[in-house]
Amino acid sequence: MSDLRSDLASLRLDDEPPPSRRGLWIALALILVLAAGAATWWNRSAFGATEVQTARAIVEHTGGGVQGAPLLTASGYVVARRQAVVSAKIQGRLAELRVEEGSRVEASDVIARLESDDFQAQVRRAEAQVQQADAQVAGAQAQVRRSEADLAEARRQLSVNQRLADEAILPTDTLEASRSQVRVLEAALGQAQADVVRAEAARQQARADLGFARAQLDNTVIRAPFTGVVVKKMAEVGESVAPIPPGVNLSTSSGAVVALADLDTLEVEVDVAEANVAKLSQPQAAEVTVEAFPDRRYRAELRQIIPTADRTKATVQVKVTILDTDPDLKPEMSAKATFLEPAAEPDAPVERVVLVPTQAIVERNGGPHVLQVVDGVARLRPVSTGSVRQDLVAVSDGLAGSETLVLDPPDTLDDGDRVTVRE
Repeated sequence: MSDLRSDLASLRLDDEPPPSRRGLWIALALILVLAAGAATWWNRSAFGATEVQTARAIVEHTGGGVQGAPLLTASGYVVARRQAVVSAKIQGRLAELRVEEGSRVEASDVIARLESDDFQAQVRRAEAQVQQADAQVAGAQAQVRRSEADLAEARRQLSVNQRLADEAILPTDTLEASRSQVRVLEAALGQAQADVVRAEAARQQARADLGFARAQLDNTVIRAPFTGVVVKKMAEVGESVAPIPPGVNLSTSSGAVVALADLDTLEVEVDVAEANVAKLSQPQAAEVTVEAFPDRRYRAELRQIIPTADRTKATVQVKVTILDTDPDLKPEMSAKATFLEPAAEPDAPVERVVLVPTQAIVERNGGPHVLQVVDGVARLRPVSTGSVRQDLVAVSDGLAGSETLVLDPPDTLDDGDRVTVRE
């Protein structure tokens, strides 16, 4: 029995592991703690940086007679200063159309013709009426001459009868008859002269009617009012056209024939905010770009500031004349006009100006500062600011130019904080 108990005691497991395995578990726990600490440090250093957007400071040289810096930019459209919607002066059916879109015409060139049979007939009728009136005038004038001759003969006869009556040779009744004959012929002459006046008036009326008929016939010929290019054809042969009131545009000009534009007078109409209008003056240099050709720049000049504002948009329309000609430019193209500051005098000294975006300036410690990114760390720099040009601020002291600056830095970002640049 004692042997059985001793055998069972030898088979019982120990409650604790051997001392050598206990040390292994302790070492493993220490390694895990150190790894967690390293991971925390790595996360703080690699992923704890503030993500920011940056921009570079730029350097600009002014003076020396060079063109001024950009002052402001406004958007608008290319338009022709001289343009017209051409229509007929009278209503009619289009019989001939000599142009297409893109056709170039000279002033007074025939663009189209209306059916003119009725007007030609009216001209012929008016010409016949003029001929008839001429004949009536000639007849009335002949009657005047006949009346004048009869009156002259009657007066001569009256003179003879008066001398015979004075000599008591001719009876008194015969003398009175001669006098009556003279008065009758004087009245007849007056009537003939009045007939001449009426005939002359009738002839003038006939000539006026002829002039009107010829004008109506001439109105069937539609001519170009000025030299330009047909930008839109608005009728076809066989369609009825009619006069249109002034002030219509291409979209509401029903009844017109063509739209004509002088492409040598292209300009840009832009809307400038009311707050910026005071910066502009006439004449002022500008530069025009169009979306269709973004790589091309055209010299321009401010021509007119419209003397009224648009209350709905709080803008003022400004017209800019394009000085450089380009056959690729077309009316209604989207465009931008950049107005430039006046050029400096030729002998003005060249000045170096550092410009930074206004979003990079922050107020810290009672003055303007910028946060410069240096090796992934934000560094607070005090600066001295000057004039503002659109979205750029001139910095007279504190920056050398080409520095990388934080845009719209958060209030929590301070000197020495790590940053990452947003792509």
